[in-house]
Formats: sequence, structure tokens, C-alpha cells
Amino acid sequence: IFSWLPTKGHKGSYLFLSVAQRLSKLYLEKLLPLEEMYQFGRFHSPPLTDADFDNRPMVLLMGQYSTGKTTFISHLIEQTFPCMRIGPEPTTDAFIVLMHGEVENVMPGNVAVVDRRFPFRNLTRFGNAFLNRFNLVQIPNEFLDSISIIDTPGILAGEKQRLSRGYDFSAVLEWFAQRVDLIILLFDAHKLDISDELSQAIKSIKNNEDKMRVVLNKSDQVGTQQLMRVYGALMWSLGKIINTPEVMRVYIGSFWSEPYVNDENSKLFEAEALDLYKDIQQLPHYSTVRKMNDLIKRARLARVHGYIIATLKKELPLFGKENKKRELITNLQEIFLKVQRDYHISSGDFPNVQKMQEILVSQDFTKFQNLKPKLFDTLEDMLSKDITRLMYLMREEESQMPFLTHSACW
Repeated sequence: IFSWLPTKGHKGSYLFLSVAQRLSKLYLEKLLPLEEMYQFGRFHSPPLTDADFDNRPMVLLMGQYSTGKTTFISHLIEQTFPCMRIGPEPTTDAFIVLMHGEVENVMPGNVAVVDRRFPFRNLTRFGNAFLNRFNLVQIPNEFLDSISIIDTPGILAGEKQRLSRGYDFSAVLEWFAQRVDLIILLFDAHKLDISDELSQAIKSIKNNEDKMRVVLNKSDQVGTQQLMRVYGALMWSLGKIINTPEVMRVYIGSFWSEPYVNDENSKLFEAEALDLYKDIQQLPHYSTVRKMNDLIKRARLARVHGYIIATLKKELPLFGKENKKRELITNLQEIFLKVQRDYHISSGDFPNVQKMQEILVSQDFTKFQNLKPKLFDTLEDMLSKDITRLMYLMREEESQMPFLTHSACW
């Protein structure tokens, strides 16, 4: 399928890897010092690592059991892989990350999350119950040299939904959804019931609708008239779960290597498959744009956080510190308003008040730092000049690569 992707795609991949490396350099030199000064990691998220910038684009696959997720992956990468199991009943009870490696290797979850080459260390918060069901598989594969794939456990239906997974399944899906570049929801054309667990899973990845694509798989097993009914029913069901004015893109086909059972729509299936493959081909570009956007959002949050911490420090008196600390936490919303006025910050850049109040209770205000204007000036320079130059560089170099089209909306 993707035999044409490396020859046309690698030059673009190198370009966007180069941009990602420059983003990493900007972070280390201009944002990380401010984060460390004002303990950003304690309140929001740990410092970023090289893996957060360098990792390949990721595709997350979701769907009820027996919708063909594992077969779909095998079809994409044109080979089988370790931990691969296929059957009519739930077979995949683990999150399996497929990544490129020079030699075949299966890494258990507890090992993968501490390996700094991979961007999964924050998954430790979901505990051993999850990590025991998380594997990182590396195989030498041309497709995976450009894009990584995450296979998720088959979502349960009916009575099976009562089985406990032992960890917060929806929260794990949400964590991955925020970090991947594409989410593919697979449905079976002749088994279209949307279970409660699937409905909950889809709701857990809300606010990521721009990344979501739907694949109506096994479409060759129904006739044209039935396929139209199934498509309409699917759109109606999804409309009730995903409250978005935009119509979600649905790819219709049968994504495996076997001949079509019913070939009356074969031309449609082939055209749909080509559109999906082109969508995936553009991921290296959109992955870098997403990383740039995420870094900007992080920088704006870190800037506000720094101003808040410096203001709290300034308000702390020489005597009666504990009483004043309780007062400042109680009136944190007023501190937010003061920072907003003093530094001309948009209200949309501020963190959640209640969450920050809860964290502040356990913090030692005497260890907070005063305002360091130079750090903030350096950050402003990054946002106003460096990022702009990097975006201009991307546009310039993209124009030299005619194979990159921009038909997809992200």
C-alpha cells in the first residue's frame, strides 16, 4: 500500500524532523528556564524531553471488538507483528504501540514508560493495572519509519461491558487522544450497535474532533442498498454522541488483503482507501504543526503561571505567612484578575482556579521566586520572533515539495 510513501515522503519527514529539533532547542533555551524558576511541573505537566519533539506522528485506532482493528493495522504495514491476535471475540486486551526499530523487540509497559527515547513516561500515573496491559512493539518496517500506530483494546458490548478493566480506560484514551495526530474509529458495516462503553470512550476524546476519522470497515459484506442504510444509521448515531456542527469524514471500504466478498462497490472502496492513505501520508507535516501549536499553548500557560507565582510571592509578608497563604489561596481569583490587569493577559490563558487552589495548599510559598523580567522577555522573544521565523521557514521549504497537498482540514 505504502510502497510509494518512503520515496516521496522522506524528504518531507526530514524537513519536519528538522523543525521539531529547532522547537526542542527553543524550548530548552527559552521556555524551560522559566518553567524551572516557577515550578511549572508541579502545577501542570513535567518538563518536555527530546522524545516529545522527535517522536514520529502517531495514529490511534479505536473500535468495538471484531471491527477489524488489528487486521487493518496489518494491512497498513503489510506484515504481521508480535502481540497480534485476531478473533471474533475480544482478543486485544492491551494497548499496543507499534514503532519502528532496527530489530524486532517487545517492551513491557513498565519498561517503556521509563525509557527516555519514548514519550510515554506520564502513563505511570495510571498504575500497574494499566502498565501490565501496555506493550511497546518495535519492528523494522518502512511504514513505521514515518508513522507510529497505537492499537487499543476492543471496546466491549452488551453483557461484556460489566467486566472491569482494573484501570480508568476512558482516562487512558483521553491521554493518548491529546497526544496523537490522528484518531481512527473503526465500525463494522454489519454490526453497527454502539455500546455504552464505546459511547463513553468517544465522549472521553471530545475536543479532538479535528483529528477524528471514521472507517466503516467490512463494507464489502453488504449490498449497496444496505450499505446506504448502514451509513445513514452510523452518522445518526455519531451525531448524538459527538456534538459538533461539522460532518465527520467517513471512509467506506474493506481494509484487508482478501478479495471483496461483494465487488459491486469496488471502485468506491478503492477511491476511499486512496483518500485515507493520502490523509495518513500528510501526518508528518501536521504532526509538526501540532507540536508547534502545543508549544505555543504551553508557553502562554507557563508565562501566566510565572506571573501568578511571582505575584503570590510579592504578596507574602515577613510575618504571619501561614495566615496570609490561606487568604491568598481563598482569594486566588482576585490574584488572577490582578495579573490579568497588570500584565495585559487574556483571561483564556489562565489555568483552572479550583485545581490550582488544591495544589497551592501543599506548596511552600517562601520558596516561590520573585519576578525575573529577563526570563519573560526571553519567552516573549520566542513567541513573537522565533516561532514566526520557524513558521515562515516551513512554508518556504514546503513550497519546494509539490507532493505535499493541503486538502485535509485539521
